[in-house]
Amino acid sequence: MSFVEYGDTIKDGDTAIVFLGHESMFPVKVQHGTVTQTKYGVIRHSTDLIGKKYGSKVTCSKGGWVFILHPTPELWTMNLPHRTQILYSTDISIITMMLELKPGSIVCESGTGSGSLSHALIRTVAPTGHLYTVEFHQQRAEKAREEFREHGVEHLVTVTNQDVCKNGFGVSNIADAVFLDIPSPWEAIGHAKSALKTEGGRICSFSPCIEQVQRTCLAMEEYGFTEINTLEILLRVYNVRTISLQIPDLGKAAEDNSSTGFDSSNPSHQGSPCANLQQGTVQFKSGVPLREVVGHTGYLTFATKSLV
Repeated sequence: MSFVEYGDTIKDGDTAIVFLGHESMFPVKVQHGTVTQTKYGVIRHSTDLIGKKYGSKVTCSKGGWVFILHPTPELWTMNLPHRTQILYSTDISIITMMLELKPGSIVCESGTGSGSLSHALIRTVAPTGHLYTVEFHQQRAEKAREEFREHGVEHLVTVTNQDVCKNGFGVSNIADAVFLDIPSPWEAIGHAKSALKTEGGRICSFSPCIEQVQRTCLAMEEYGFTEINTLEILLRVYNVRTISLQIPDLGKAAEDNSSTGFDSSNPSHQGSPCANLQQGTVQFKSGVPLREVVGHTGYLTFATKSLV
């Protein structure tokens, strides 16, 4: 099993996603002799998982069933163990596009955190690219190395435990792009420029506060970066549902009543068919935004290394 190469069959040691529903799923490490508890009952790894195809429908001990899915960076982002705040698919997608990443790209990242963005970057640059990721916290760096090894992508990533603001990324003039998600990104702009190729490259900084953005932009200008711009990505989800509306009364019924001398206020006319005349309704699909949506996550500042 690998996050960058699809495997058809579930094997011992794989990381799989147990899918109970769109709002309920979790990762599990497949191990011979192990069982996993769900609200639908027990899943026995030896008999229910190992040797089955990914995507299979597995019946649990209580009669309920789940699907076993092959892991992807998108599913991992939704289910990973949180060691830090993470980036989600909305921001990850624009980062990947604006940094102009492709298979074979060399990327430098700091900090690694929970590895949400790291998995997406690795999948994007595979099979010939490489990710150099720097994490200040030693335990988080060690856990990231362990996860990359379990997910079959350790040959595509190098994890370094050091302070990127003081020691940089440990590489020079090889990166096509640099990504910064640290408290003081302006202190690492010089190291980011040194890591980028001499012929240029792209940089992105993620910051939750606008004051961080201001200081980062000033540092980028100081180090000669161009095309500096900041984005905020807000996702608005719509709920598609069927609604009914009355067909508008354009006055035809009133004209017909007046032409026949019908008086609805007359008690003798209360039981007549004209008095019970009702307007028709029409049904159609409509998109309505959710009342509660995810708001501000952070600002994404992009820039280009100048060739001058």
